[in-house]
Amino acid sequence: TNPCGEQPLLPFEACILGSVNLSKTVIKGRSQKSGGRGKKQAESPSSSEIDWDLLAYLVRLGVRFLDDAIDANKYPIPEVEKMHKGNRKIGLGVMGWADMLIKLGIRYNSEAAFALAGEVMSFIKERARDASTELAKERGMFPNFKGSIYDRPDIISRGGLRNATTTTIAPTGTLSLIAGCSSGIEPLFAVAYKRRVLETELYEIHPYFIETAKTRGFYSPELIRKISVKGTLRGFSEIPTDVKRLFVTAHDISTEDHVEMQAVFQAFTDNAVSKTINLKHRATRDDVARAFMLAYEKGCKGITVFRYGSKPGTLVKLDEVD
Repeated sequence: TNPCGEQPLLPFEACILGSVNLSKTVIKGRSQKSGGRGKKQAESPSSSEIDWDLLAYLVRLGVRFLDDAIDANKYPIPEVEKMHKGNRKIGLGVMGWADMLIKLGIRYNSEAAFALAGEVMSFIKERARDASTELAKERGMFPNFKGSIYDRPDIISRGGLRNATTTTIAPTGTLSLIAGCSSGIEPLFAVAYKRRVLETELYEIHPYFIETAKTRGFYSPELIRKISVKGTLRGFSEIPTDVKRLFVTAHDISTEDHVEMQAVFQAFTDNAVSKTINLKHRATRDDVARAFMLAYEKGCKGITVFRYGSKPGTLVKLDEVD
């Protein structure tokens, strides 16, 4: 695999990854446009909705861009070039999932979120396959198509596929920083945190929370300072309950719900999904084993667990994580 485990590979193989920022596909309420879905998205308490037409456009563009990158690439050794151009694997994934849910007013660890995850990722998978078929008609199928699992009359009759795989969900730790969105399919790690830059301490807070706090009238610099120490919104009586539920953080979410979200996305992803299952500091070996077995039973191709405090240099101090 690659370093984060979301891309299983054959010997000498490579795969180019890219991600769609889902938060940018949420728009303020309007007359429903399905973009080919033919149904309204999972129920949302917000007036905002997903622009399925925009998402379809971005997926098609992403697939074509990643396929172009295969040929534009410079390879370290001939064996890698031969394998990559033979299978032409690409991995289009997502980031900004937690931000999308916040914009839609949907709690991360809710049945509505799980339902929407399946709808969004199945849509992306369908459109990615369509784009790969379109490319196959224009440029030809991937050279190793014959004898592959796709070498079937139904797929050939539609035009075949340009790429052996089209979808992968990476953690997007760096990409999401550049894009200014939440990473991968992760929940928020913290609503606010304190970052040290040289001799200065800077408080950073989720922009949607700032917007909500100011709109709802409970914003104050002192509140931001206190949240940055704690990381989560638990225990703050001045924050409305519905806001606390919406801005849920990784340590507020059960192992079962972490795994469930990963499993839903995995069901519609060709390759694997990289996601962290955050465990509390007091987590035991049995807790880790339970997380691994649950992920296996639900069909995840891989799993990462992180027990809070097990590695120095964690981004924020969470005083009440247990």
